[in-house]
Amino acid sequence: MKKKYKTKFPVARIKKIMQMDEDVGKVAQATPILISKALELFMQSLIDQACVETRSRNAKRLTVAHLKKTVQNTEQFDFLKDVVAEIPDPIENANADEVKTEGDAKPARTQRAAPSRRKPKKEEEDEEF
Repeated sequence: MKKKYKTKFPVARIKKIMQMDEDVGKVAQATPILISKALELFMQSLIDQACVETRSRNAKRLTVAHLKKTVQNTEQFDFLKDVVAEIPDPIENANADEVKTEGDAKPARTQRAAPSRRKPKKEEEDEEF
């Protein structure tokens, strides 16, 4: 079952980007619409594959690491490998099964004092006559 995402890429902006290139002359009215639809389908495919990767790791959030792994493992996205190469790999805990001791626990957050709601006192102005 394919999900339909409500993603629309702005046709006017696509046309503007296309015309920024000096080699591009006039742009037919249908061209930016076609590019917008192609972007939608591409993004849907990328996100669907990344969701599969995310679920395979039993994660609740799709992260940049999931997108990187998707690009590396899916032949369709080979052209993006140079882009994701700059993204650092996540550090995976080799000892994830070990139980944390009290010394390993993160320190509790300290609460900051709430900001004062009082208005600052106005400085007395000297009246000059």
